[in-house]
Amino acid sequence: MDDKQLTLDTVYKARYILKDVIRETDVIDAPSLSNGRKVSLKTENLQVTGSFKVRGAGYKMSQLSEEERARGVIACSAGNHAQGVALAAARNGIHAVICLPDSAPISKVEATRALGAEICLVSGVYDDAYRKAVDLQQEKGYTFIHPFDDPYVIAGQGTIALELIEQVPDMKAVVVPIGGGGLISGIAYTIKMLNPAIRVYGVQAKGAPGMLSSIQAHHISELEKVHTIADGIAVKKPGSLTYELVSRYVDDVVTVTDDEISAAILALMEKHKLVTEGAGAVSAAAVMFGKIPEQEGRTVCVLSGGNIDVTILSRVISRGLLMSGRSCELMMELVDRPGQLLLVSRVIAEMGGNVTRVHHEHTCEGSDINGCYLKVEMETRNFDHIARIREALEKEGIKIVN
Repeated sequence: MDDKQLTLDTVYKARYILKDVIRETDVIDAPSLSNGRKVSLKTENLQVTGSFKVRGAGYKMSQLSEEERARGVIACSAGNHAQGVALAAARNGIHAVICLPDSAPISKVEATRALGAEICLVSGVYDDAYRKAVDLQQEKGYTFIHPFDDPYVIAGQGTIALELIEQVPDMKAVVVPIGGGGLISGIAYTIKMLNPAIRVYGVQAKGAPGMLSSIQAHHISELEKVHTIADGIAVKKPGSLTYELVSRYVDDVVTVTDDEISAAILALMEKHKLVTEGAGAVSAAAVMFGKIPEQEGRTVCVLSGGNIDVTILSRVISRGLLMSGRSCELMMELVDRPGQLLLVSRVIAEMGGNVTRVHHEHTCEGSDINGCYLKVEMETRNFDHIARIREALEKEGIKIVN
């Protein structure tokens, strides 16, 4: 099967085959994410295995011949595709070997192992795991289940678009995360075949813009390195098939920073009680921070996954609080005499701030011998609240260094 065989019939067939494997995930309204704008969330973070990946992996596995099943399968993944392949393999009685980068969250590794797959950890990132998987496939004769650059996998991901067309009749735009490009290829192809007027936007992490760089260069290019909290889309090089489909059917590709991603994860948790991983939150981040043009109708953000490692969740929340003005650090230069800390605390309390940590130190060489620095960490409501606290402190003669 090649790209010419990727048809709407294939996507509809995938939907039929997957009906007993996946769940049709809900779409919920989320106007608070973007100042009352018509925004909805496609909750693939609540999908079986916690990610959309089970769609493509499940359909691909259903199309294997008996000979291919007997040989076993191998896959490479940053974590979510691994669980999709492991689940599909277990349901079909197929031996599965999964190559994962050693940087993959422990929760994703253990979840894959729990589904019965054989795990091969590879030093580096997704692309290193891919090369190892190719080597093992050639050595052992396994059937390779590509995470994104495969027409069957893309057709499986396209089933999301079929659901959206039915669930959101006033949809004017859909915003989709991009790593290797399988998810957006399936969604964009299907939507443009059914309703070309609907705009499709892709979102990448600023530290891993492999698809965007390739689109801008008008040929597939490979990044030297990737660095982002969105491990699920930390891909150096897009696929050849996905590059062609994105070039043809996607209206625009934008990027978001790790701070913006963290703020989106926090907003989704607080406002909608939805846990998303970094890759799953980039679509919401793009809308929150004005990267996507406002539409007359409804914009749908695909939340592609929810498998965030709890060990990094607290760090992500801390960054999200800073990015949204919910927490603040102020460094002040004071005269080292009794009552200064009381003065600072009183002003902050009167302004409604909540001090969570205080660090005091004497000034360094060259500064006033009677001076000191006071660093205060506090909980705040928003950036306007921070500005008013700073103003109140300065009115009391307190010098704010940063």
